[in-house]
Amino acid sequence: MHKKVGLWLDRNKAVIVSITDNGEERKRITSDMEHYILYSSVVPGDGSPENIRDRRFWNHLGEYYANIITHIQDAKAIQIFGPGEAKHELKKHLEEQGLSEYIVSMEEAEKLTDDQIGMKVEERFPARSQFDIS
Repeated sequence: MHKKVGLWLDRNKAVIVSITDNGEERKRITSDMEHYILYSSVVPGDGSPENIRDRRFWNHLGEYYANIITHIQDAKAIQIFGPGEAKHELKKHLEEQGLSEYIVSMEEAEKLTDDQIGMKVEERFPARSQFDIS
């Protein structure tokens, strides 16, 4: 069985669509990042209050990406799409886990409904025809 995964994500939520021989499964993961404010654009280094809060932000975001990876780590093909930097941040985490070779596409995409996300993943990974032999 070859699992294929497409996922839309931003820093607040991820919608994961997994396609296997047994069908399609959808999973939604939220980060609760609205409780965190990023004070600078770089990963914190010193002990100032702003940098301590930034460190909490980046640590929480790292936990969010780790949670996503637990749901996609057995995929043989990964499609990533969404707005902003989250897709690139996730790619970096996948590289650290040795999973970047399974990324088949990264695309810019604005907010989509869960059904639109599912359709986009199905376009990328169409269901095998009943006449396919392999």
